[in-house]
Amino acid sequence: MTESSSRREFLRWSAGMSIMGAAAPMALQLTAAGTAAAATAPSDYKALVCLFMQGGQDGNNMVLATDSGSFARYTSARNTGVDPIALKAPGTPAVASDNKTTPDTWGGVIPIPLATPQPIPAGTVLGAGETQRRFAVHPFLAPLAPKATPDGTSLWEQKRLAVLANVGMLLNPLTKTQFVNKQAPIPPALFSHNDQVSAWQAGAIDGAQTGWGGRLGDILASMNGGQSIFTAISASGNAVFVSGNVVNQYQISTDGQPAITINGRSGTLLGSKTGGATLNSIIQNINGSSSFANDHATVVGRSITASSSLNAAFQSAAAQAIPDRPTFFEPAQGFEDTNSWTIQLHTVAQMIAAAPMLGLKRQVFFVNVNQHDTHDHQNIRESFNLSALAQALTWFDGVLANIGGVDMRANVTTFTAGDFSRGFATNGDGTDHAWGGHHLIMGGAVKGGDMYGQYPTLGIDLGSFNNPDMAGNNMIPTTSVDQYGATLGRWFGVGDADMHTIFPRLSNFATPYLGFI
Repeated sequence: MTESSSRREFLRWSAGMSIMGAAAPMALQLTAAGTAAAATAPSDYKALVCLFMQGGQDGNNMVLATDSGSFARYTSARNTGVDPIALKAPGTPAVASDNKTTPDTWGGVIPIPLATPQPIPAGTVLGAGETQRRFAVHPFLAPLAPKATPDGTSLWEQKRLAVLANVGMLLNPLTKTQFVNKQAPIPPALFSHNDQVSAWQAGAIDGAQTGWGGRLGDILASMNGGQSIFTAISASGNAVFVSGNVVNQYQISTDGQPAITINGRSGTLLGSKTGGATLNSIIQNINGSSSFANDHATVVGRSITASSSLNAAFQSAAAQAIPDRPTFFEPAQGFEDTNSWTIQLHTVAQMIAAAPMLGLKRQVFFVNVNQHDTHDHQNIRESFNLSALAQALTWFDGVLANIGGVDMRANVTTFTAGDFSRGFATNGDGTDHAWGGHHLIMGGAVKGGDMYGQYPTLGIDLGSFNNPDMAGNNMIPTTSVDQYGATLGRWFGVGDADMHTIFPRLSNFATPYLGFI
C-alpha cells in the first residue's frame, strides 16, 4: 500500500470524523455532488431516527391478524409448550395476578382499525360474516393504540403511527415456490444475527462497510455547511447504518455531555502548570516532518473543535429544556428499571434541539437496544421490550411537539428495524430465528392509522392447508429493506437517481416507494 493510499484510508476512518474539507479525492467528490444536492434541497430541518431492535423482535406478537381463521392458526401454533406465548383475542379480560408473566394476566390484544382495508391474500379465508381482515397489537403496546373507548389521544388515532407489514432482506420479489425450489436468488445467511444485522443496516449482503443511513447522509450532508460532521449520529456506539462513503458516523455519549473530550489540555497536568499546554501542542502539532503525523494532528484538531461546538450547543436553552426521561417500571413485577430507548432518545432530542445553533438541516440517527433475542422466557422478556418501546415512542413524540417552542413532529420520522423476526410457532417458551416481520413508523409526516405492504396469510402447512406466504416456520417477506429505506429517503430529500445508487436493487421491485410518508 502506498503512503498516499494509506493516508486516505487513515483519514477515512480515524477518530470517527468526516473527511469533508480534507485534501483527499473523496472529499473533492463530495464537494461536487453536494453542490448539486444543495441547489435543489429544501431549507427546512429533517431527521430520520432508526430504532434498531437487535436480536430479532417477534413481529408475530407485535402486530397480529385477528380475523378468525388467522387468529385460530396463530393460537394453535403458539399455545403449546411449557410456557405458551399465544396472546389472547381482543376483548379478553385480564386475569388478576400478582405476577404478570403470562398472556392470561394481560388481557386481549388491542385492536388497531385501519384507514384502508388490507387486501386479503390468496391463502387467507375469512370466517363467517367477516368481510375484511382485522388487526391488533400486543397488550403492552396499548399506549400507542386506541383505548377500548377511543378518545382520539393515541398516536394511532392521531395518525402519526403506521405499520409496515412483512419486511425483510430480499434481492428481488420472491414466491414460496421460488424459495423452496431455489429458483431465484436468496439472501445468504438468513438466520445469522451478525449477517442480518449487517445486511439490514447496510442494505447489502456482501459485508459492506457503509450503511444506507450514512449513504443518505452523503447526498445531503452539504446542507449542513461547515458542521457536516454531525450529519450521521449514533447514540449506541459503532454502527454500520450511519457510516457513509464520505460522512463518517459521529458517536455521541448519553451521559449528559455528548462529545467525549480530551482531558488535560489546559491548566495543570500531572503537577505541571505547563503540562496541559504542552499536551495540546503535541497532539495538534503540524510540523511537516511526517504526512501521517500531520494528518493525525489535522483530524485531532477537527475533533477538538467539533466536540467543543457540540458540547456548547447542548448548553443552549432549547437543548437544556428537553424534559427528563420518564420513570420506567418493569411490567411483570412492577419494579423500577432502565429504559435504554428513552436514555438514547433523550440525547437525540437534545441534538435536534441544538441543530439550529449548529446550522444543521439534515441528520440521521441510530438508536439500538440489543435484547430482542427471545429464544426462551419470551413472555416476560417481550413484555419488557414492548413496554419500553411504547413508552419511548409516546414520550419522544411528546418531546418533539415542543422543541424550543416549535412543533418538530413533522420534521422527524422515527422507524423500527432489526435483524429479522421470529418463527411463527413457539419452541416451548420462546421463538427461534426467522425472516419477514412487521415494523412501526412514527412522525407528523407519516400517513398514520394505517398498514402498508401486504400482511401475509398466517399458518404452518398442515394437511390440506398449504400457506403460499410461509415456508415452514418463516414468513417470506413481501416488502424489501430497499423499499423501506427508499421511501424514508425520498421524504428525507434524496432524488430518484441517487436513490438507485444507494439501493442498487431498488429497480428489481415494481413499487419502489411504499406511500407511508
